[in-house]
Amino acid sequence: MRLERRTVAYDARAPLRTRLLILGSSSPRRSQLMAEDGYTFEVVASEAEESNFIVSDLGELVAGNALSKARWVAERHPEAIVIGADTLVAIDGEALGKPRDMDEAVQMMGRLAGRTHEVSTGVALCCTELSRFEKFYVVTRVTFKELDREQIAGYFAKVNPLDKAGAYGAQEHGDEIIERIDGSWSNVVGLPMEELRVRYEAFLQSMEVTA
Repeated sequence: MRLERRTVAYDARAPLRTRLLILGSSSPRRSQLMAEDGYTFEVVASEAEESNFIVSDLGELVAGNALSKARWVAERHPEAIVIGADTLVAIDGEALGKPRDMDEAVQMMGRLAGRTHEVSTGVALCCTELSRFEKFYVVTRVTFKELDREQIAGYFAKVNPLDKAGAYGAQEHGDEIIERIDGSWSNVVGLPMEELRVRYEAFLQSMEVTA
């Protein structure tokens, strides 16, 4: 979902709640979550490169990637408040990003089948004009059903796995593959809306104090 660009002049004294809000992600799933939660925003896809360095804390990696994405957009829209996000699936201490091809997608699903893995989403809030930024992450545990190759193939016939971390989407026929979700469902989709609401409000309040 791409909203029409608004050409409104801003300055550092503008009321913070009237500032342009930008989602720095091209993910339609994140846009849908934001829209359903009542946010008015514009989409500007970030071109920042994601880090793939191995770190002891996956949350640190996704939060850092989210901040890089948000800053890339915020530098080009200094008047706006920018939200960046990054999601990774991890099992056995290994991060699973988006599969390169269908063979890798099948391998990923085979590893996840019948087991519990973690989904970590990092989120960053930035406003370059006011030199403010914050980052955080949320972790959700997801348990898959036992799946054979035929069931995996059937799922992939309905869902494109190549644009999704871990080769699946909880919001797309997730009931066919997911046994249980412990934590935030929206975090698995790509944006932890419960935590974002709290952090976004606190971010606005902190900016009001320092503006």
